[in-house]
Amino acid sequence: MNKYSISIRPFGIHAILLEWPGRVDVAILEDILQFTQYLKECCLKDKDWEIVPAYNSVALIYRKEPIDFVELKTKLLSWYKEDIKAVAREQVLWRLPVCYDKDFGIDLKEISQKSGLSVTEIVSLHTSHVYTVFGIGFLPGFTYLGGLPQVLEFNRRPQPRSKVIKGSVGLAGKQTGIYPQDSPGGWNIVGNCPVPMFDPMAEEPCFVSVGDQVQFYEITKAEYDLHKIENEVGIYKLEKIIVNA
Repeated sequence: MNKYSISIRPFGIHAILLEWPGRVDVAILEDILQFTQYLKECCLKDKDWEIVPAYNSVALIYRKEPIDFVELKTKLLSWYKEDIKAVAREQVLWRLPVCYDKDFGIDLKEISQKSGLSVTEIVSLHTSHVYTVFGIGFLPGFTYLGGLPQVLEFNRRPQPRSKVIKGSVGLAGKQTGIYPQDSPGGWNIVGNCPVPMFDPMAEEPCFVSVGDQVQFYEITKAEYDLHKIENEVGIYKLEKIIVNA
């Protein structure tokens, strides 16, 4: 594992926050995931520990009792400095369908005008890249996907919409992502994914994890309608590829 300069600070009486260098970087994320896997397997085995990685940080939460910050910080720094061999971690690629029909891709025309690309070229670029899941929030199941082609990097809209429909696929800055439910939002909308990203009744409400990869592929409006029905009746099969098999 790479070794970075990390900082550790209290995050309330039941949590502690570890922070890596403040940039979006796949190598940093991988270092975080390797270290958190090591913590789970070797150091913080108590099931009451909740470990939440994202971008360049990880929150450690222990709800059973308050944390002794000084003691835990000392242990964490010591554990991080150890010569940890890479921990085997399943790496998953999810292939997700997106319909880029004009009824869904409501900002495609504007993006085309600003970028000088045709809508076909925008869709081709958006579907040709493999994205990394750097974080999950601001809504349950909202995936922040890094790795967007530079030509598709656009600022958030100056005036957020009061309602962005569930499944909308948006662009903002260096990221793309899927809105898991109807909500206000300021991202530039290019299409819609018929696959529910969050199901509170499922054993794993959000099937995607930080560190996973996502690639989109284009579908027609008819295929979109079919996949919606398949999801409603519970027969849609997610396309999951183990990339380190």
